[in-house]
Amino acid sequence: MLMQGFNSFLSLLNLALILFSGFALVDAAIRREDAFRAADKKTKPFWLIVLALAFVVNWIFGILSFLPIIGLIATIVYMVDVRPAVRQISGGGGGRKGRGSSSDGPYGPYNGGR
Repeated sequence: MLMQGFNSFLSLLNLALILFSGFALVDAAIRREDAFRAADKKTKPFWLIVLALAFVVNWIFGILSFLPIIGLIATIVYMVDVRPAVRQISGGGGGRKGRGSSSDGPYGPYNGGR
């Protein structure tokens, strides 16, 4: 009974890893290529290859192997470091309320010293 619950937990964890790496792969695929270069975060093809490998490894191997852990680390690096930088460059703030104009500074609109 206990082992069956543990196997169910591992199956759910493996599914979560597959979904997480799949989301990161799709997110990298829809981002503009020049935003990666502008953010100085390698290139879009590099991240697509790394995230595709992470997705395939998570799909094929179980969670108790070391390869999915490497894929998880690569996916976390993309989600925590690369994705926010690329989103900031490409203007993909998504759903922020009160988005001002491009002339807004950190403390409000810039009025040209008037």
